[in-house]
Amino acid sequence: MRDSLSYGIGILFSLTVHGMVLWVLVVGWQPATERIVIQPQYIEAKLVELAPKKKAVKKPKKPSDNTAQKKREKQKRLENEKRKAQALKARRLKAQNKRKEQERLAAEERADAEKKRLEEAELQRQLIEAEFAEAIAAEQGLINAQEDEIAANSYRQLIQRRLSENWNRPPSARREMETTIRLQLVPTGRIVGVTVLKSSGDAAFDRSVEQAAFKTDQFVELQNMSPVLFEKKFRQVDVAFSPQDLRL
Repeated sequence: MRDSLSYGIGILFSLTVHGMVLWVLVVGWQPATERIVIQPQYIEAKLVELAPKKKAVKKPKKPSDNTAQKKREKQKRLENEKRKAQALKARRLKAQNKRKEQERLAAEERADAEKKRLEEAELQRQLIEAEFAEAIAAEQGLINAQEDEIAANSYRQLIQRRLSENWNRPPSARREMETTIRLQLVPTGRIVGVTVLKSSGDAAFDRSVEQAAFKTDQFVELQNMSPVLFEKKFRQVDVAFSPQDLRL
């Protein structure tokens, strides 16, 4: 600022001097005989105070269309990134839930498979036990049946022997004749009924067979027989009589 002030004063002084010289030349010029002495005049110099410069206030620039466009694009990009982040988070959550569901289903399938395996193993064990019990029962039944048959045969022989002892063959008996009767018995071994199933064709022969049964009357030994065996084989007994043989 000092340089500017000094420079202004110098210019003012120079202009003043040149003005005076010009005035002397034009107005006060006299012949050369006259001596003119020009003394410099003193010029009072004052400092000129310059008004302080006002600070320029920067006005806010209005955003140009390009700036607004960039701002919109940035906002749009941020929104897209946010949407992508949310979508990625949703996919991850969905995948996590799906994985958990798959793990739950797999655990249930394993539990069901294990339960089914145990049930099948138990069923197999029961089947084996049942088959074993059936085999034992069948074997025992066979043994019982064999024992019953042996016992039945002994009782049949007893009945055959008693009937043969009480049968008197008539004179009309022939070798080709045969009469079959059915004896109705009770658990005491008593004969309560006699029925001719097959006639020999000879009345005397048939009558002799019936008389043999009635004469025998009772097989006391049958009282020692088991009720099951009696009901199965001796409630009714068929006996075939022929002159040469007596068969049950």
